[in-house]
Amino acid sequence: MAGGMSCQVSTAIRAPRVLLWLTDSRSEQRRTGTRFLGIDWGERHHDLCLLDQDGRVLAARRIADGLAGAGELHALVAAHAQDPAQVAVGIETDRGLLVGALLAAGYQVYAVNPQVVGHYRGRHGSSQAKSDLGDAKVLADLVRTDRHNHRQVAGDSPLAEAVKVLARAHQSLIWSRQRHANALRSALREFYPGALAALGAQLAEPEALAVLELAPTPSKASG
Repeated sequence: MAGGMSCQVSTAIRAPRVLLWLTDSRSEQRRTGTRFLGIDWGERHHDLCLLDQDGRVLAARRIADGLAGAGELHALVAAHAQDPAQVAVGIETDRGLLVGALLAAGYQVYAVNPQVVGHYRGRHGSSQAKSDLGDAKVLADLVRTDRHNHRQVAGDSPLAEAVKVLARAHQSLIWSRQRHANALRSALREFYPGALAALGAQLAEPEALAVLELAPTPSKASG
């Protein structure tokens, strides 16, 4: 199991030379404070909504079930938080591989009864109609304001223990990659905005990094 999963885990990106002299403290400041993640769980996909302490939506997206989706979840949260322990997760189940991976990675996980989510849904709009992304936001708001009224899932199940080491390594690599990508994006925004516009979402891909490795550093470019 460990061998198959580890082959799919991307290693932290190798930072180009332009990053050796740059520290972006503003990016770290934006990632402080507790974050609240709502997950509307499904058999094939899950909808995510991440809120800050004031209830502002920081990110929302749909991920596939499985290892690739878990990696996307870790990357999304890593862009807005510094430590998994500062992230409270609301989800409508207390079992399964996703819950086990969340617990093993160090997130605070709260299992919420679907009927309770239905009651909370009425507080967020006039319609009682279900919406996957809408329910993800309801779950995020629920753990933001009322998590003390709900059960926190304990990370002592056999499944959580079995995947603990691998899930931690998987999450740590993705968070490290995201930190490097954030710093690289800040550097390009200041010194190579054209490259940032051209590379866009592919910034952390090996091909983009190979191109950037050939670019001169700011000190050489100015000389």
